[in-house]
Amino acid sequence: MPHRFEIQKMRVAVDHEPIFFGFLRRDSIAPVVGMLKSISESETIEKYPGIKKELWEEFGEYGYFVRTVGDKVTTECIKRYIGYH
Repeated sequence: MPHRFEIQKMRVAVDHEPIFFGFLRRDSIAPVVGMLKSISESETIEKYPGIKKELWEEFGEYGYFVRTVGDKVTTECIKRYIGYH
């Protein structure tokens, strides 16, 4: 089943990538995050082939944090955080 999501704001840092995106309520967050990690890993290995051997066990090892937009944490609050990070 395809997952449709839209990245609204993103930054790339040395040790993490804060991403603000929206997706359909019927979809679960775990497969979307898994897809993003898989794409990121594939593109990194394609761009830097030698890194695969060095960092093979590192890819996908790290967890993720998810926060939904709601009461006090608004869309603008999250976008500002990503923009200033």
